[in-house]
Amino acid sequence: GDSQARGPIGDPRVLDAMLPYLVNYYGNPHSRTHAYGWESEAAMEHARQQVASLIGADPREIIFTSGATESNNIAIKGVARFYRSRKKHLITTQTEHKCVLDSCRSLEAEGFQVTYLPVKKSGIIDLKELEAAIRPDTSLVSVMTVNNEIGVKQPIAEIGRICSSRKVYFHTDAAQAVGKIPLDVNDMKIDLMSISGHKIYGPKGTRPS
Repeated sequence: GDSQARGPIGDPRVLDAMLPYLVNYYGNPHSRTHAYGWESEAAMEHARQQVASLIGADPREIIFTSGATESNNIAIKGVARFYRSRKKHLITTQTEHKCVLDSCRSLEAEGFQVTYLPVKKSGIIDLKELEAAIRPDTSLVSVMTVNNEIGVKQPIAEIGRICSSRKVYFHTDAAQAVGKIPLDVNDMKIDLMSISGHKIYGPKGTRPS
């Protein structure tokens, strides 16, 4: 096929579109009293629309953070601490990214309980084990979409359906998946998703959530 029309991953047009904002445009998008800020704000809102359309979300649901660690921390600690008066249990896997595991260990130090699900030889979690691990006081399940080390793809849609049916929030770190496999946060019942900007030709130090 035409290498100039391959979509967001590997498309040189994406790099051409990004370069001006790394070199020429430096305004603060939150400064609305001058043209430099207006240019940057317009670019940010355009990027927000693009990210939203990529994952089937509403642009108002897209939040830009400084990076992977912050995005996962906000999702995991945010839900846990918000519901801490009624729910003190979270579920993740033993093969999550280090920043997810670190967030869970930090919450354990605050008195939360975390179940670390093992994976099968295939690297996939056992959905029956997930269902059995969910308790009345479980607030969040966090499972990465595609593993950053072994490349295995978890059954995200099925996990989303289980969490939705049990009224538990579902977070997924999709840094290795977005732009490579189809994702729709509504169809897959994903409540919180972390994306790495620099893996889809955004500037380093950005991560949409």
